[in-house]
Amino acid sequence: MSLKKLWNMINEAGHIPKITIDLMGKRAAVDNDPFYLRVVEDFYKDAKRPHPKLLVIGFLEYGVAVNPFPESHEEWLKSIEGSARRNIKKAIRKGYRFEKINYNDYLADIQEIHRSTSVRQGKMPDELLHGELKPVENPPSKTNVHDYPYFGVLKDDKLLAYAGCLVAGEMLLNATFFGHDKYKSDGLVPYLFSGIAEYRYKHYPHTVYYVYDKYYGASENLKRFKRKLGFMPYRVIWKL
Repeated sequence: MSLKKLWNMINEAGHIPKITIDLMGKRAAVDNDPFYLRVVEDFYKDAKRPHPKLLVIGFLEYGVAVNPFPESHEEWLKSIEGSARRNIKKAIRKGYRFEKINYNDYLADIQEIHRSTSVRQGKMPDELLHGELKPVENPPSKTNVHDYPYFGVLKDDKLLAYAGCLVAGEMLLNATFFGHDKYKSDGLVPYLFSGIAEYRYKHYPHTVYYVYDKYYGASENLKRFKRKLGFMPYRVIWKL
């Protein structure tokens, strides 16, 4: 990163809004399988570790991509750009459907999605392109305060896009997502993000913030994609 670009990023970061996100770790310790407390603690430690370039701040402190949830899914749709809403309508018109999925039921489809292109926002990891996809062993959650659900976009019972999300107190984190490269122009990924947001209103109403990794440090194309879906940079104070 050039000094000019770094200075511009630091200057912009000094003017972004600040929020506090409570991960509600105590609830995970009392009410749920120990797996969920470990996941929350691991996320918190990762968010708080020193930034590799700016050691005086946390890794996920300045410039976290966040879209706060409004009162309804209809209001959420208004928070995203018109092009994203058109993508969502296109996917629905073409017969795609959104649903919560069992990851292990779609291993072959997920592997095909991973291998549909060798380059996304950079080169795909070799283990995703060539390695054997293993089932996940996450225990079912006992509450809706902490969870790790998977969601998908399907057509004719074939999975063509999927996401894994960490629900932790006030946060709904889109932890990982992939779409089949052959069908990306059909609006699958915006539809996936919208479907997750809509699901949130019925099943995770205590979540306050829709989080999508970092805003600063992403490529210009990825920043543009995040803005398209309403994700803007925030300074986050994490509360375990």
